[in-house]
Amino acid sequence: MKDAPIGFFDSGLGGLTVREEVMRLLPGEHTCYFADSANAPYGEKAPLEILELSRRNTRWLLGMGCKMVVVACNTATTNAIAQLREEFPVPFIGIEPAIKPAALQSETGRVGVLATRGTLSSSLFASTTRNFASGITVMEQEGYGLVRLIESGKLDAPETRDHLEQLLQPMIRAGIDHLVLGCTHYPLLIPHLREILPVGVRIVDPGPAVARQTRAVLEQHGLLRLADGPARHAVYTSGNLAVANQMLSRLGHPPRALPVQG
Repeated sequence: MKDAPIGFFDSGLGGLTVREEVMRLLPGEHTCYFADSANAPYGEKAPLEILELSRRNTRWLLGMGCKMVVVACNTATTNAIAQLREEFPVPFIGIEPAIKPAALQSETGRVGVLATRGTLSSSLFASTTRNFASGITVMEQEGYGLVRLIESGKLDAPETRDHLEQLLQPMIRAGIDHLVLGCTHYPLLIPHLREILPVGVRIVDPGPAVARQTRAVLEQHGLLRLADGPARHAVYTSGNLAVANQMLSRLGHPPRALPVQG
């Protein structure tokens, strides 16, 4: 099992930002990524549908021989990971908005969270905010439309930047000093965010922390790969191959996405 790949799934291509952090920290590990772009965005779906899609994605990754599953999707983590851990015999790594470090480091006492509806309305998000942001004003903003723009290949389009700026204006006027990214698609927007946000606002991306947790769990289960030959990486999508390959090229990887029927 040590030589088996780490599996990743997301509602689309956003989870590639998480895979990047894992590959950077664990360069000897094989990876297998599934972008369920045909069903994006998960954040607008009902909890039971999100759970069923997450089960299906997990079964597919286990069928590919994965030794671990990284749920590289905030919405799927908050709505499904507890059930997945009960039903499947592999370790799972989830993702949730990094409210705790933002709240601890905030100087203005105002923190913004940009996330999907599915994440913002979840019980996990509510409990995390309640437990770690006492005395902090947490401004929530649903990033409606952003995932669709990214998945349609419009990441760099002026309409994407303009829409993002409109979403962020209430937070900027309120004086936030941290912006927590609550969807794995949103780190792809960091170049836009740096242009839009005032100087001094810190962008909080949970990707590096997820990579560290992945390494810790692999070590705990004795699953770290002993590097013997180069690592292999595969990306599959249920959506548009051209958009997936465009994203891989943007991240510095060969455009080799493979199709999976959605």
